[in-house]
Amino acid sequence: MKIGCFALVEPFTPMSRQFEAIAEMGIKYADVTDNHNGGMLGVEYGFAASVSLDSHPAKIRDMAAAAGVELTAFCAHANLLDPASPDVYGTADIIKAIRLANLLGIKHVITTDGDPKTEFGEKLSKSEKIFSICEKLYTPVRWAAELGVELLLETHGEITDNVETMGEVLDKLGHEANVGICLDTGNSWLGGADPMDYIKTMPDRIKHVHWKDMDAEMEEKRGEMFGCGMAVIPLGDGVIDIPGIVTGLKHAGFDGATTLEIAGPDSVKLSAERLVEWGA
Repeated sequence: MKIGCFALVEPFTPMSRQFEAIAEMGIKYADVTDNHNGGMLGVEYGFAASVSLDSHPAKIRDMAAAAGVELTAFCAHANLLDPASPDVYGTADIIKAIRLANLLGIKHVITTDGDPKTEFGEKLSKSEKIFSICEKLYTPVRWAAELGVELLLETHGEITDNVETMGEVLDKLGHEANVGICLDTGNSWLGGADPMDYIKTMPDRIKHVHWKDMDAEMEEKRGEMFGCGMAVIPLGDGVIDIPGIVTGLKHAGFDGATTLEIAGPDSVKLSAERLVEWGA
């Protein structure tokens, strides 16, 4: 497996510095994490680690090359349950991410349902939520198929953190060759699922893995909180059976790219070392 790191490891520094910090930890792979449309004041003045979806690809490619890291994923985490709006990251932004990832030679674009933030989204039934996700991803899926990119749904919401409803979404979207899963070990557990169930029921659909472990204190939030940006402890220090997940993935034939979503360089390095010890 390729062990990478998400590019939000140092606060108030630009994306180029994120790539450098990842390389300094001895990690060779990274994702493009935060991104936006148009320009951003924080990027211009060097205190925001984000890239524009309107960037010339060479600008991003050169930053990664200068740091000596290979980009393996492009994050396009969206809000797929609330009504579409110009200020909500959604269909149009995911399409831009797919097109830019293609120009960068990145195979995986990762999106998810997220939490609804409006009364409208909160009141949707389960079937309506599945419809909302599939409707908003209908066109991005076709762009992914056209460009040979894999659009992956991360376990990061009420629908994706459930094996059954994740399966329903995948069935409705079709395009099995270009639509898959990014298994987030911490988010899926936090949402109430067993990460191993995804490996057992749909192993061929898992194309990328986000590594997180969860502290025992998070038990009380399990099934009520859907997703967190990063873990605050190293892999192996929490309640999730990460070694078992590594073994399960290997038995399923997974040998792809993975990303550490863990706060703190010491915790990131220790987690990478443990993954290697566990056979990743």
